[in-house]
Amino acid sequence: MRVVILGSGRGSNAEALLAAQQEGRLGDARVVQIFSDRAAAPILALGPRFGVPAQFLDPGPFKTKFDDAGEERYIEAVRKSAADLVVLAGFMRILKPSFMEAFPQGIINLHPSLLPSFPGLDAIGQAWRRGVKITGCTVHRVTSEVDGGPIIDQAVVQVTSEDTLATVEAKVHAAEHLLLPAVVARLSKQ
Repeated sequence: MRVVILGSGRGSNAEALLAAQQEGRLGDARVVQIFSDRAAAPILALGPRFGVPAQFLDPGPFKTKFDDAGEERYIEAVRKSAADLVVLAGFMRILKPSFMEAFPQGIINLHPSLLPSFPGLDAIGQAWRRGVKITGCTVHRVTSEVDGGPIIDQAVVQVTSEDTLATVEAKVHAAEHLLLPAVVARLSKQ
């Protein structure tokens, strides 16, 4: 199974996937390309480290979505990579239905909450401010509803009285780094 990662930031979840691949824990999956919508995104530095092509693609002028030309650039590039699975790992753009229709084989997203609770931005902060005692992360299929697609799997994180927002963030990120590679490995067997 050929996997393409789309990311916007530091790439810690992409790094977890690439490390799992290097260690033989991704099953029949293989990351073949990384694309970022930010030219200076640290995720792009993972490509040379792990021997995977990594490239900035111009998304267009909007901050949270593609313009038509940007969307077409992404669709063309992902198609050229012959992806079987597109993984959104910290990709901070809302995809239009036309993008999802271009990849009916599957697009998955990792979200830092136990969906359907706390969708959207700053999910860990939302959970922290609500005082939840259990939070976590979710891998779900991408649909036109933001963070509303069918849930594939989740990992639970306990919040204790000793925790701070920073420690909860660290716990959730550690859970993400285990969950995402496990889900991709499982999907590669289906």
